Amino acid sequence: MVRCAFLGEYYRIGTKGKGASAAMTVDPLTLPELLTRWLPTQRWYSGKDAPIGSLAITSDITLGSGDPELRHLILTVAQGGQTASYQLLVGLRSSVPEGLRHAVIGRLPDGLTAYDALHDPELSSRLLHDIADQRRIGRLVFEREPGVSFGSWPGARVIAAEQSNTSVVFGEAAILKVLRRLFPGANPDLEVAAALARLGSVRVAPPYGWIETRVDGEPMLLGVLSRYLARASDGWSLAAASIGRLSAQHGDYGREYLMAPVPRAGPGHPAANFAQEAHLLGRATAELHADLANAFGTEQLTQRQLAQLAEQMTDKFTRAAAAVPELAAYADKIRASYGDLAGLTTPVTIQRIHGDYHLGQVLRTEDGWVALDFEGEPVVPLAQRTGLYPPLRDVAGMLRSFDYAARHQLLGHPDAKQLHGPADIWVDQCQQAFCAGYARAGGLDLEASSVMLRALMLEKAVYEVEYEARHRPSWLRIPLDYIAAA
Repeated sequence: MVRCAFLGEYYRIGTKGKGASAAMTVDPLTLPELLTRWLPTQRWYSGKDAPIGSLAITSDITLGSGDPELRHLILTVAQGGQTASYQLLVGLRSSVPEGLRHAVIGRLPDGLTAYDALHDPELSSRLLHDIADQRRIGRLVFEREPGVSFGSWPGARVIAAEQSNTSVVFGEAAILKVLRRLFPGANPDLEVAAALARLGSVRVAPPYGWIETRVDGEPMLLGVLSRYLARASDGWSLAAASIGRLSAQHGDYGREYLMAPVPRAGPGHPAANFAQEAHLLGRATAELHADLANAFGTEQLTQRQLAQLAEQMTDKFTRAAAAVPELAAYADKIRASYGDLAGLTTPVTIQRIHGDYHLGQVLRTEDGWVALDFEGEPVVPLAQRTGLYPPLRDVAGMLRSFDYAARHQLLGHPDAKQLHGPADIWVDQCQQAFCAGYARAGGLDLEASSVMLRALMLEKAVYEVEYEARHRPSWLRIPLDYIAAA
């Protein structure tokens, strides 16, 4: 027996009978069989490093009948001795319009075609109405935030750039983030955004509602509906554009700049342009930390806890150095920094933080900077993601992000040697501006906290080294060069 696929439809092909009289049979695959083939092709699927051992539909709830039909599925996927849960909204149509062909999963034995329903405005809009109506359908619960008024938000479109989840924008007013890989327990993305919005924070997009279920008695978040920040730009794209302009000054039409001294940051200089944004981002970060402290409280690290923190960082470095031999050359430097951290005698405040803070996690809106995605790394245990940490861990993450924004554009650039100097200036200007804005808005004095900040930045760079060695070896020089110069 063989299998073939064409026009988005999968079939199982075999024969009946023997010899020349054998008849060819063509049988459509079942939905689990189709999904076993389709799932690894999706950007948000996290199990691409191993073949699927088995796939089971553990929950199947009809949200809307007719043609098209809308079904909510939870899949349990086993591979490599581990299991993971995924969420999928499936549309079923007798005839799929051309505009949905890219979302087709395959043809079912009953003649209907299954497809990813989030790409269908007719079906995805039903989720919006279910939240507004606070429906209960089987084990699914649709909730709306008290006091939120649902308006007429025509149209729905999927944001194509997302990697790990799928978001649908309704009009220019609301965005529904549908989680793809599911984890039990309270989700900090909703918990933090809701708590800060209720306090009146302007540094988060307020949630309008959510979808959840319960598995083995624990809550499981399925999706969050929030205010859509129209005409906003993410920090990474803005930084990349700034660096791009800087590079253009030294390109084929600007060779005269190559030998000229680069100004520190004069008027119109790209470094000056984004440094101003970095200053505003620093202020917004300090305000975000103040809001988090107000919502969730703070504690003081004891001397023993501080030593334990340094020991944990050292253990992580030891594991990373075993995986990436290039780190061994910097062992003395890194261990000494962690030792300095353990020896601090000044009080160290810990609190809830963002936890995965970088330029890709912030949006520049017309009213200022807003932070996104408080979920953290889903595979990290929930207790760690919702724990209390020094707020400078977020600061370290953003400072490293400025370095990444500049350095990654030099990889393979024909003028990389000449551009290293201007890039150094850009990074320095942005980091200084961010730190100044952070301190001015009531954050810690980063000069007085230099021991802590240095240790946390090295910790972040060690993590980056291990990540790049595993996933993007061509980027490994970025964190290694920082550690070498630190």
